[in-house]
Amino acid sequence: MSRTASGKPVVCLITAGTEDEVMRSLRRRLSGRLRRARRHAATEPPYAFTVRRGLRVPMDDGVELVADLYLPAGVVEPPLPTIVVRSPYGRHGSLTHAPALAGEGFTVLVQSCRGTGGSGGDFRPQLDEQRDGMATHRWVRRQPWFTGTVATYGESYLGYTQWAVAGRMCRDDPGNAPDALCLNVTMADFGAVTWNNGAFSLGGSLGWSRLMALRGMRGALVRARLARRPDRKLAEAFDVLPLSHGDTAVAGHPISWYQDWLAHERLTDDYWTGQSHTASVPDVTAPVYMSTGWYDIFLPWQLRNYAQLAAAGRPPRLTIGPWGHSSEQSPFLAESVAFLKEHLAGAPSVRPAPVRAFLTGAEQWRDLPAWPPSTAAQRWYLHPDGLLDPAAPGGGSTRYTYDPDRPTPALGGPGLGPAPGPVDNSGHERRTDVVVFRSPPLDHAVVLAGEPVARVRFRSTAASADVFIRICDVHPDGRSMTVCDGIRRIGGVGTAATDPRPDGDGYVELDVPLWPAFHRFAARHRIAVQVSSGAHPRYARNPGTGEPAATATTTVRAQQEISHDGAHPSAIDLPVWT
Repeated sequence: MSRTASGKPVVCLITAGTEDEVMRSLRRRLSGRLRRARRHAATEPPYAFTVRRGLRVPMDDGVELVADLYLPAGVVEPPLPTIVVRSPYGRHGSLTHAPALAGEGFTVLVQSCRGTGGSGGDFRPQLDEQRDGMATHRWVRRQPWFTGTVATYGESYLGYTQWAVAGRMCRDDPGNAPDALCLNVTMADFGAVTWNNGAFSLGGSLGWSRLMALRGMRGALVRARLARRPDRKLAEAFDVLPLSHGDTAVAGHPISWYQDWLAHERLTDDYWTGQSHTASVPDVTAPVYMSTGWYDIFLPWQLRNYAQLAAAGRPPRLTIGPWGHSSEQSPFLAESVAFLKEHLAGAPSVRPAPVRAFLTGAEQWRDLPAWPPSTAAQRWYLHPDGLLDPAAPGGGSTRYTYDPDRPTPALGGPGLGPAPGPVDNSGHERRTDVVVFRSPPLDHAVVLAGEPVARVRFRSTAASADVFIRICDVHPDGRSMTVCDGIRRIGGVGTAATDPRPDGDGYVELDVPLWPAFHRFAARHRIAVQVSSGAHPRYARNPGTGEPAATATTTVRAQQEISHDGAHPSAIDLPVWT
């Protein structure tokens, strides 16, 4: 028995194929997340539905992809869209929400991406999603069960598959393009997060590759088990040099796509530009609903995709909550149901404003006309005595040492796990490879709303270096809680085209964009800015030699220096809500 998004029971008849005990066991373990998501959904009469398993969907090159079709029983009035979900993680409902969507009256096709879940061909992350997605949309519209309109739905990679087809089809094949998109914790260009401002996202990239390498029945159980406890083998692999040996250390063999990611440090390489769909985002003419979290790994890029559509005159509906990439708190299912019924079935709107954002620090939801709200830039300078202040310093510098053999560890921050979020940095800030600048206690509340940008005058004795910046909220009791952070590399293979030229003293002026934030610093709290040169293994350590990241094994201990002198002393620009 399944349930609708409102939590009511629904009779479900599986008309083709059966599941063995292994997969049923896995589904039971994953069902808690789905049950919690349903509690947030709109109240609607439940629909019984049937499931046709193992449909074969032909691609243009003759490869067949496997899909399951969920069909509501009886007549659904008014007609609701057919929802297409494309996933590399299997077709079970706890990840796709297909049973809950079908219980609300939607016809749902859940398809396994090429090379996964029994589908033909080889799995090459990102590379085949546009051609396969377009072929699938054309096929869906020719089927007798098609309901007249198509919506796409899903999170993370399932959202990327939507971006892969939407803009291209809206522009070149509007008659077959999706009529609405529902996107959660995702983005249109996975290369940008893999090489974030030149730094390799080791934790997410190697961790995801390990899980995807364990596909199949046995792999499904291994993934479920790893999700419940620390993965010792993965933790050891994070420390392996060269980076190109990490996949063998964790999976027992090279992983083809992981090797490709490491081999292409330049985001201008054809390998990355061919799978980026950022340029086609403004071509999307269908209505879009987006949901994300302040601690999601894709947040900055998803909000930039939002901005692209807003600039084109088609701002999406947007929810940003206090969660990370995998969260049971997200109302994505419920809000998607309401959004699709409003836009494609004439239901009234239930949203008081287009944007709903959670204000951290105040622990309040705010309804906004757009993101970001109106702000004024405030520049706060880093002083050599550790002060953060709107007044410019009189000169000087701050030094620290970075040792890649003992890399500065990652502490909290965005991640793929179920519970990322603010952590206390007070102990971390006592490290000798982390320098901190703090404001005096605030005499009134200050609210950040947008992307802070650190502007650091910096030099290093190493050929290549990373600058990692974090903003924290320092409470009166001494806790220093994470707000947002960001990283930028210089001297790397992939950064040569964007590296600033050093001045006569060897300093470069670096702009380091931080994660977007919507945070209230209360009166009597202090604003803190950390500067370090790494967050390992969230980002792979920088060996310091400037060699290709995939093969570098030599490490260089570096002396780093932040300048408080010159025409542009080090500072951070804070977007303050007015």
